[in-house]
Amino acid sequence: MAIELGKIGIWAGWPALNADVAREVESLGYGAIWIGMSPDGQLTLVDELLDATENIKVATGIVNMWKDDAATVGASWHRIEAKHPGRFLLGVGIGHPEATQEYQKPYDKIVDYLGGLDQAGVPVAARALAALGPKVLKLSAERTAGAHPYLTTPEHTREARKVLGDGVLLAPEQKIVLETDPEKARATARPGIQNPYLNLVNYRSNLLRHGWTEADLDNGGSDALIDALALHGDIESIARGIQAHLDAGADHVCVQVLGDDPLPGYRAVSKALLS
Repeated sequence: MAIELGKIGIWAGWPALNADVAREVESLGYGAIWIGMSPDGQLTLVDELLDATENIKVATGIVNMWKDDAATVGASWHRIEAKHPGRFLLGVGIGHPEATQEYQKPYDKIVDYLGGLDQAGVPVAARALAALGPKVLKLSAERTAGAHPYLTTPEHTREARKVLGDGVLLAPEQKIVLETDPEKARATARPGIQNPYLNLVNYRSNLLRHGWTEADLDNGGSDALIDALALHGDIESIARGIQAHLDAGADHVCVQVLGDDPLPGYRAVSKALLS
């Protein structure tokens, strides 16, 4: 793990990130900013966030392999690395079969893409792979710095660590809702979990592998599933849920705050876990 991410980072879709957010997140003590929602392969937002800060790392979670070719993304990595050495982790992933008609033989696509990054000169230690199932988790350990699972629980983290072994980055994403009323919290969390994730085969298959049932996944997701995928309650209980990933073997947890304004959630998590 050549790039040190710290124990806790934030995960946010690229439209919600800018220089001001990056500066505040860095001041709160977070180790990394993960750029979600398939940022463009030119990665100009990475430049903006790193230019605005001093030490925090930036990672992509993830660049979609079907959207941007390895040569383009590799050139972006070199540009960023030259200006901000050691501060950018290139997270890449396959996406999901429903996203494009071109989606075929996903494992072969991943292997070919990582080969393209090799040819582009992107070091293994400077890249990570979106991974859920055992086969891709194993590949992430062999061909990248490690795995960035999304929409998972500490139970998945525990099993992923067994597959990865020691010394390999494991950086799961965890959603939170800073709300003590369960019904209000679920009303915030459920729409974004149901659509698209509970309709996508890779996420459904992963949740089923880890003990959830079809009934849990259908009709918007059971309350138990939504509560596991999007922690809510007071900040102490949320912090315990985040810590559970670390206790299960994660090196770093990417916290995604759901709701109209994520900054209060970032501040609360910082006070509970980083101060």
